[in-house]
Amino acid sequence: MARPKEFIAEEALDAAIGVFREHGYEGTSAEMLVRTLGIGRQSLYDTFGDKWQLYLAAVQRYAARETEAHLSALASEQRALDGLRAMVGRVVDDAAEACLGVNSICEFGTAKPELTAVRDGSGRALTKAIVARIREAQAQGDVAAEIDPSSATEFLHASFAGIRVAARGGAGQRRLRALGQLALRALA
Repeated sequence: MARPKEFIAEEALDAAIGVFREHGYEGTSAEMLVRTLGIGRQSLYDTFGDKWQLYLAAVQRYAARETEAHLSALASEQRALDGLRAMVGRVVDDAAEACLGVNSICEFGTAKPELTAVRDGSGRALTKAIVARIREAQAQGDVAAEIDPSSATEFLHASFAGIRVAARGGAGQRRLRALGQLALRALA
C-alpha cells in the first residue's frame, strides 16, 4: 500500500517559487529545495520529477498568477487609462520582490523552448488585454490616436522588466514610481 503524501503539492510549489525567484534555476540546489519545501528528496522527485520539471511548474504557476493580477488591475477601473495606471502601479509596488518571469528570461532567454512556451502562453492573454485597454483609452481621448497599441504594449512589457530590474538593483520607491509615470506618459 502506498504511503500518503505528507505535504500539499501546491504549497510545496509555492515554496519552490520563492526559492527560484530569489536564486534562479542554476543558483538553486536540490538541497535548498528539500529544506525549503520541507519534504524528502524522493518525495520531491516523485511529485515533480526532476529539478527542471519543478522549475517549469513553478514558472507556469507564477506566470498564471501574475497574469491574473495584471488582468484584474487592468479591469479594476472604468476608464481604460486608469486601469493601465493601476497595472503599472501594481508593478511598481511589487517590484522589490524578484520576478520569476523576468529572471527566467535573464537566465535562459529563448534557449529552452518549453520555458519560452510557458511565458508566451501567459503573455498572449495579457498582451491582448493591454492592447484592448489602450484602444479603449484612445477612444476615450486619454491616449494619443497615433500610438500603435501593439507597440505601446511591447513598450509597457519592457518597462515592467526595467522597473523590476531597477528595483533589484536598489532603486527606491520614489525612483520606481517615476519610472512607472514615465511609462504611462509615453502613451500621451
